[in-house]
Amino acid sequence: MNRKLIIGTRGSQLALWQAEFIKARLAEIGVASELKVIKTQGDIIQHLRLDKLEGKGFFTKELEEELLTSQIDLAVHSHKDLPTVNPPGLIIAAVSEREDPSELLIVHKDCVDIKKRLSLKHNATVGTSSNRRKAQLLSLRPDLEFTDLRGNLQTRIQKLRDEKYDAIVLAKAGIARIEMDLSDFHIEEIPPIEVVPAPAQGVLAVQIRETDQELYELLQKIHDRKVADVIGVERRVLNLFDAGCHAPLGCFCRETEDGQYESWTSIAEDNEDFPNRLYLRSERTEGMAEHIFAKFQKERKLPTSVFITRDLDENSYLGRYLDKHNVQVDARSLIKIYPTINTLDSFILKRADWIFFNSKNAIEHFFKLEPRILKKTKLAVLGRGSEDALRKYGRVADFSGDNLGINTADIAKEFAKLVDGQTVFIPRAKDSLMSIQNALTPATKVIDMPFYETVLQENVDKTNAEVLIFTSPSNVTAYFQDNLIEPEQKIICIGYSTAKTIEAMGLSYTLPFTPDEIGLSEAIFGLDYE
Repeated sequence: MNRKLIIGTRGSQLALWQAEFIKARLAEIGVASELKVIKTQGDIIQHLRLDKLEGKGFFTKELEEELLTSQIDLAVHSHKDLPTVNPPGLIIAAVSEREDPSELLIVHKDCVDIKKRLSLKHNATVGTSSNRRKAQLLSLRPDLEFTDLRGNLQTRIQKLRDEKYDAIVLAKAGIARIEMDLSDFHIEEIPPIEVVPAPAQGVLAVQIRETDQELYELLQKIHDRKVADVIGVERRVLNLFDAGCHAPLGCFCRETEDGQYESWTSIAEDNEDFPNRLYLRSERTEGMAEHIFAKFQKERKLPTSVFITRDLDENSYLGRYLDKHNVQVDARSLIKIYPTINTLDSFILKRADWIFFNSKNAIEHFFKLEPRILKKTKLAVLGRGSEDALRKYGRVADFSGDNLGINTADIAKEFAKLVDGQTVFIPRAKDSLMSIQNALTPATKVIDMPFYETVLQENVDKTNAEVLIFTSPSNVTAYFQDNLIEPEQKIICIGYSTAKTIEAMGLSYTLPFTPDEIGLSEAIFGLDYE
């Protein structure tokens, strides 16, 4: 290209970083460029909530007008700020690689309570102007209060330092890009499968005139096609729902190691509505968005009754989700649990570099013995349910498999790499499948100890619920001692071992991505009925 390109950008530190990033990528392929700073409506109007501003694209419109009038050659946007339909005459020519799309909950240190989910004190005030974040965080912590938060990253962080909020929520991508120092705060990183991000969060978009074919061909050299495929699903979902960036809609899609695709979608009516969530796995991205859209149509039938093999608090995540949909609940454990040891030798714990908990029961029985855990000893859990149980004892997990999926073997493999050559103490059920232990390397020392055993109840009453949720292999065995499944009843399993027990009976089942109440809610919502 024989001309020097003009890159249009907003003037915040983050926007300038993004524009400089694209400028550097262009320089790598031998193209010179310079920046032009343009103010947008979103930059100028700071006293209104984002969802009160008229129309869509209030962080992008002015840049697009400069493009259309040939005042600039390309505009660099945070992709999540863009409307799903380009103005006539403009196209997205390239997207960047994806920065981590997780959310960061940044907590003032005076407001930390690690015994609670997200390490945030009761009734804390959280700053965010995102209806999507409000709805999802409220589903996790219904006690939280929310106050609108506007301004660039530096302004928002300063408001937290000035104690105008107890915590604020920001995208991890922006913080990482400008390397902002947050060492004076407590940081909770929330993965994208727990609080589902905005479509295309963490991705930059390069927008050009549709007629500039020479520039389009050039930009293909810096275009990330794999990222374009997955965010194409997310953006298509946004488009199908005709929603803007202020809507309480989150969608996240990613490619799996085996070349398939999985997505999470969270949609609420408004920022106080308990969101519906869906997990979907597909061999290709084509048609995924349409499949997601169809699942969320209001006329689709949902179950009217659910049976679950454990006590269910009506104020829990799953309890509130089922209450929203007027689902009748039959909740009862079919097993009794008894401790197998009454004392714990402190010398054993002194030898441990890690303690791995694979269930809530293991955590409860372990801490009932009032163990003395050394500060150097790290704690690991199988997933989010165990994470929450651990917090009740004032401890936060150093490793959690919650982002790795339902397959215990995958979690065990990652944990084994982390602890290679160290000493791991594993309190467990008497008849545990030993999945974690079997995955550890020969160089790793294992202290394995049964802490409790399960005893099956007899004469278990049959349930007529439409959906049966089994929480352990023992509960499966207890139920099917005296009962059969009806053809119209559907089964959901928590955990890989539970699923294997059902599979051995020749029965079909659904396996949530995560073995917790969020995963169960996604699985229930995703069931198909005639």
